[in-house]
Formats: sequence, C-alpha cells, structure tokens
Amino acid sequence: MTGLAGLAPLAVVLPFLGAALTFVLIRHPRAQRTVSIGLLTATLLLEVLLLAAVWNSGAVAVRLGGWLPPAGIVMVVDQFSSLMLVVSSTVSLAVLVYATGQGAADGDREGPISIFHPTYLILVAGVSNAFLSGDLFNLYVGFEILLTASYVLMTLGGTGARIRAGVTYVVVSVVSSLLFLIAIAVIYAATGTINMADLAGKLADLDPGIQTLLHLMLLVAFGIKAAVFPLSFWLPDSYPTAPAPVTAVFAGLLTKVGVYALVRTETLLFPGEHLNNLLMVIALLTMIVGILGALAQADIKRMLSFTLVSHIGYMVFGLALSSVVGLGATVFYVAHHITIQTSLFMVTGLIERRGGTASVDRLGGLAKLSPLLGTLYFLPAMNLAGIPPFSGFLGKLGLLQAGVALGTPLAYVLVVGGVVASLLTLLAMARVWNRAFWRKPEDAERPDPLLLTGAGTGSTADVGARSGSRAVSRAARRSPRTVAARRPGTTAAADRGSTRLLPGMMVGSTLALVVYGLALTVFAGPLFQLSDSAAQEMLDRTAYISAVLNGAGVSK
Repeated sequence: MTGLAGLAPLAVVLPFLGAALTFVLIRHPRAQRTVSIGLLTATLLLEVLLLAAVWNSGAVAVRLGGWLPPAGIVMVVDQFSSLMLVVSSTVSLAVLVYATGQGAADGDREGPISIFHPTYLILVAGVSNAFLSGDLFNLYVGFEILLTASYVLMTLGGTGARIRAGVTYVVVSVVSSLLFLIAIAVIYAATGTINMADLAGKLADLDPGIQTLLHLMLLVAFGIKAAVFPLSFWLPDSYPTAPAPVTAVFAGLLTKVGVYALVRTETLLFPGEHLNNLLMVIALLTMIVGILGALAQADIKRMLSFTLVSHIGYMVFGLALSSVVGLGATVFYVAHHITIQTSLFMVTGLIERRGGTASVDRLGGLAKLSPLLGTLYFLPAMNLAGIPPFSGFLGKLGLLQAGVALGTPLAYVLVVGGVVASLLTLLAMARVWNRAFWRKPEDAERPDPLLLTGAGTGSTADVGARSGSRAVSRAARRSPRTVAARRPGTTAAADRGSTRLLPGMMVGSTLALVVYGLALTVFAGPLFQLSDSAAQEMLDRTAYISAVLNGAGVSK
C-alpha cells in the first residue's frame, strides 16, 4: 500500500485543477459548487489512503521531476503530514458545504461566488503543499499560495471593516514572509542547501552562534504565522471581520500551518533543548494572555479569536517539552483544535443569522428558540474547555502529564498555567451560554425583535437567513412554515425577520463537523497511538532523512 504515497502530489494538484475548472465555470454557479465539492471530496479520500499507507510503513519521499535530493522539489509523506492533510481537508470540505449553503440562501451577496470557489480551492492547495514540503523554499511557496488566497477571501464583499482588517493582515503576513525568505537565504548561504533532510545534518556543523541566529529567525517568522504571544496582536482584529465561512476555515487552518512549521523546525532542523525554556515562556504567556483577552470580549467571534490564540499556547507547550509524550500530545491537540475551533466559528455564524448579531450583550433565549443551535454550540464549547471525557480534556491531560514527567520548575509553572487557562476557557464558554442561550431575551440590551417574539420556535432548522425579497421568496417556496409566519398586521421588518430560516446545508455541515469532533473522543485511543508514533518518528528523524536522501522514495 506504500505505493499510494507516490500519489501525494495529487493532494495539491486536485485543488488546483478544481480552481481552474471553477474559474472556467464562472457563469454557472451550480456547476461551480458541484465541481469544488466533488474535487475536494476526492482530495480527502486520497489523503485518507495516504494516511493508511504510511501508518505502519514510515515516511515516503516523492521526488518531482526526477531530480535527486538535495536538488529539486521533494514532497514527504509521513504520519504527521498525512494526519494534518486528512484533518485539514475534512474541515475544509465541511466549511465549503457550509459556505455553499450560505451562498444559496443569501443569493451570494457576501461576495462574488465566481471568485470564492477558485480562491478557496487555491487556499486548500497551499495548505496541502505546506504540509508536504520537504524543502524550505517549497514551504515558503505553500505559505504564499495560501496567504494570497486568504487576502482575497478576507476582503470578500469589500466592506470598510474587511478592507481595514485585510490591510493589517497583509502587512503582517508580508513581514513574516519576508523574514522567512531572509532566513532561507541566510541558511542557503551558510549550508549550500535548503532541503530540510539535508539541513538536518549540515546545520549541526555550523557555529553555535550562527545556529541560534538561524533558529530565532525561523521561530519569529513561524511564530507570527502561528500567532504566538507577543506576535499574535493581528489575529483578533483580522479574523472576525471576514464572512463566517472564511473566518471558520482561517481559524481552523492558517495558524496550524504555522504550528506545523514550528514542529518541523524544532524536531528536524534544530533538535534538542537549545531554546526550550524560551518556548515554554512563550507558551505560558500565549495561553494566559490569550484567554484573558477572550474574557474581555462581548462579541463571540472576537472571543473565539482570543481563545484561538490561547490554545496555540498548548501546542507550543508540548513542543517545548522535547519528549515523545509531549510532542504526541501536541499532535493530538492540533488535530483536535482544528476541528473544534472551526466548529465553533461555524456555529457562531448560525448564531449571528438566528439572533441578528454575534454580541452576547444583545442575545438571549436561543436555547428555547433553537434547541438544535444550543446543542451545536454546547458540545464543541465544552470540548474546547477540556471537560471530561471530550478530546480536549484528553489532549490537555496528555500535555499536563508530559509537563509533570519533565519535572523542572518551569514545566510545573506551565502545568499550572495550562490548568488555569483551561478553567478560564470554561468560564468564557459558559458566559456565552448563559447570556446568549440561557437568559431571557428581554434581559438583553437592544435584542433583535425576533428574539422577543419567539417566531419560529420549535423548528429544527429555524431562523437565520438574511432578509431580502429573493431570500424570502426562496425560503417560502421551500417551506410552508415560512408562509404561515407571515401574519396580517406585522411590519415589513418583522415579516422579513420571521422568514430567516437556517439553511439546511449550513446546519448539516456544522452538525457533521460537531459529530466528527465527538468521534475524536470515541477514537482517541487509535489517534493517540498514531500521534505518539508520529512524535517518535519526528524526534528520531532517521526515517524522514532516510526517505529523502537514501532512496526510500519515488520519482515523478
């Protein structure tokens, strides 16, 4: 089955092919949706086969163009990269279906659908290329592909807030990319190579001062992309302004590509404990400062953006421990967090449609008005907070055990910080639940009139689509209940508001991803086994280096 690993480039080629086809189908929105969902599904199936192929066989290198390493482009499929591919494509597919449902319900007013689908697939291709890259420059190319696509997606609709956030995002991303490019140039000047397997040996021969400089350059560049403190200032102001599907996929994937690069830097290029204490301090500050920022927010999207920053700290925590248990817990937590954080942003999009706002100060009574929506929020919220027996609890428990096993004073401080951050995450999640779902609507500040009237109560896919004549007429044709809601004597605003149904595709994709998140708990045993195996493989480095340099690969 290892021969399947030779198909790894298709994980990048298929999304690019989909982007080209959807652009050709620019005047056929329905065909665009079909092609994009179909090719992304095929990409996910391929990546599942890649994961199965390397589960027990070890790393496999694919040499593009027949060039022998260290020259040429190499893609490496190992347990960590293949797991990241599967998880990222799963959430990307769920968000794509979610976005398709939103576009169909809203008449695609959030942005031109002809732009969205090709750009989204280019983003997926860039993420896959970054995960598979075997050399630093191809990793840089992967970052630039996904960042270029993200610039477009973030500013869809062209509103003032999105343009302002996009400018900040572009400036920060360009700075981090420039730092990365300078680091690549300096590394090449010092070693004569940018192949990561080749660098694993040659970097160790450099002067320790030069090693530290190169190490810090990469950490800063990747730290900005991963949004670790104090390099995370840009994220809370950038992500919440984008359309709901875009915010969801950004939150789930973009920072994790930065975390992936940090893991490769610390395990493959600069193994050992050179900067572990610095990473531990960064992890602690990221966890605590991030979650304190979350507690100060009234807007759910901004609150989740700060929790996103906070939980990046847990991943850096495990990485800084330099142990199989710690790194294995990090791998598990990355897979968990991609899924859960994306789920919560998708649910927030539904909350905003249902309640007319994402501010907890103006929401209330959603649990009674929409029990399904309450369930969809509650499960991933408790998972993110680390309540037993969810996967969030299991991942954090693994990290805490690894910290206790290390036994240094700084490790114990991190353990305490991790527990405090988890409790504060629970407080932030409970605050949203109490105010948006549990309290009475009349207790909120300036609530949406629909929350006060309770229109639509009892529907499993109840209120949420935007007002507007096209959305109203389409919803009315789909469901007789929308017609029944249009009572004589209501105002035009109330008439439009009473027809805001949550589109089935949006609810269905969110539900599927929430269930997928629960599956991480049910199958936590095999996932931890894979995570520990991936950690052992990365810390050992032999399989990766041998696959690239000693012929354990295939040529394309």
